Amino acid sequence: MTTEQSDAQTPAQQGGAEPAARGLGLVHEHDRSLRVTYDGAQLVRYVYRPWDAQLESPRPYFHPIRTLGGDTVSLYRPHDHVWHKGIAWSLPNVGPANFWGGPTYVRDRGYQQLPNDGAMSHRGFDLLSTAGGEIAVGERLEWVTQQGETWFAERRGFRVSADPARSAWTLVFETEFTNLTGETIDIGSPTTEGRDNAGYGGLFWRGPRSFSGGRVYTPEQEGGDDMMGVRAPWMGFAGRHDEHDGASTLVFVDAPDNPGHPVKWFVRTGIFATVCPAPFFSEEVEAPPGAPLSYRYAVVIADGDREQAGSAELADLGLAELGRPRLDAAAEAGAAPAASGVSAP
Repeated sequence: MTTEQSDAQTPAQQGGAEPAARGLGLVHEHDRSLRVTYDGAQLVRYVYRPWDAQLESPRPYFHPIRTLGGDTVSLYRPHDHVWHKGIAWSLPNVGPANFWGGPTYVRDRGYQQLPNDGAMSHRGFDLLSTAGGEIAVGERLEWVTQQGETWFAERRGFRVSADPARSAWTLVFETEFTNLTGETIDIGSPTTEGRDNAGYGGLFWRGPRSFSGGRVYTPEQEGGDDMMGVRAPWMGFAGRHDEHDGASTLVFVDAPDNPGHPVKWFVRTGIFATVCPAPFFSEEVEAPPGAPLSYRYAVVIADGDREQAGSAELADLGLAELGRPRLDAAAEAGAAPAASGVSAP
């Protein structure tokens, strides 16, 4: 499926030339990925059928991620952590299973490479829409352990909207996952297993190498690695690019209705750039059989270092997007044949 928004001129008005793409567009590489474009240039790619080794816990991810100005703000498979891939929903401690990749932190034993690297596997789309000048996607997934057992069913959605006047665009990410086993599964982090300040797990972003040493913003403070574990409704990260003097800012917004809001944040700026709203940072969350858990976030990507005040404005933009109807409702509405929704494998 390829859908592009275009300008109002007809080919006849342009002497038969193909009209230039305008605004947001969607290109479906069947059985591989979705590419979101803006004015014909790729903005973000969502790989829903990755080709990763089992060790890397295969799961969908967003990469490359670019600003409206064309700067890349994500990193794929860095040599230090090959399971880091752009932005991805990644969980290192799901009971005894690992849906993050690589070794698992085990209390009193440290990191151990175990046969427990599961996969978050795509099962189908309920919604692929370009209606209203934005992109909306609804997806079904299953979480399968390395031993082949299906532990969770997930309904996932994301929406992309652009605000060229602010040189920014917003990614809204929603997930609802349900335990299919007959037992409660505790979801935690290396910190809940005993490692201090290692509460990663959730919607995890890995930034470019050049973003090391970047600045971190919240409503109350500005800093760097010292911001690890703070609670805040949003967190911004500004980093600089190689090859030119520009910078970019990403602001991550925790939905007010998320469990545990405001969330604790996992963030690093020194050795590399990462941000993760981490709802399982320091306390395990129970996932009882049949009872869904739901989390929603907005990520606002902007050209330039917006500093603290500008990051707050971007956070307001993300919060407004989170205030719109949930994507699962849109998926249900779009499941019937319509121009705004399709059902695809």
